[in-house]
Amino acid sequence: MPVPIPPTAAQLEKHRVVSREEWLEARKAHLRSEKALTRIRDLVSAERRALPWVKVEKEYLFNAPEGEATLADLFDGRSQLIIHHFMFGPEWESGCPSCSLDADHAEGAIVHLDNHDVAYVRVSRAPIEKIEAYRKRMGWKAKWVSSFGSDFNFDFHVSFTKEDLAKGKVEYNYARVDGHDELPGYSVFYKRENGAVFHTYSSYARGNEEVDGVFIYLDMTPKGRNEKEIMDWVRLHDQYEGVEGKTGSCCASTQE
Repeated sequence: MPVPIPPTAAQLEKHRVVSREEWLEARKAHLRSEKALTRIRDLVSAERRALPWVKVEKEYLFNAPEGEATLADLFDGRSQLIIHHFMFGPEWESGCPSCSLDADHAEGAIVHLDNHDVAYVRVSRAPIEKIEAYRKRMGWKAKWVSSFGSDFNFDFHVSFTKEDLAKGKVEYNYARVDGHDELPGYSVFYKRENGAVFHTYSSYARGNEEVDGVFIYLDMTPKGRNEKEIMDWVRLHDQYEGVEGKTGSCCASTQE
């Protein structure tokens, strides 16, 4: 899907201006579309909750600051678990800017998730030492573990081997696409009282936008997201001052 072309300064200067009465009539007409979108979102959310589950049979081990942890351990006494597949490869020196934007948003939600029977954990393939250094730099509190040496990222189609990439296309977002070594996503799990863990949902590419409130804020403004490529405006939150040139998102080409 092509990126919407942002309006130019000249177009904004010439934008149609009407009376308050005419504006109100147009606004009420648009409200009908907004309400339809809300109803569709509710339907999609209900459909998502009704999806069948898959039992997780493989034993995954993660490296945490306090030692090894299993997937079941990551629930931390809760029955539901959201995994943020955070793009941070073993050789990288810092995390992905777009995944970092997601993480910025999540920090304020964690206390509410914790108290609503939902654990939230970030998972990356970078060594735990790099993860901890970056987490401290960003000032984040969320639990973050390393899946290095595990099949976890590969099984959930967010990391790809050189052999995978050599084939030209990889399995991502339920389709064959041009690949990168790391790609973003979210996966959700449920744990029953007997300890059995089930994979209930995964989201990739633009499906991840739902967790980023900044998109909604920008979509309310006249300039919108004001981007020439998807998320080309995103920076790490400590890099906005004095930034020159375009950094852009590290996963823009897969965002559909």
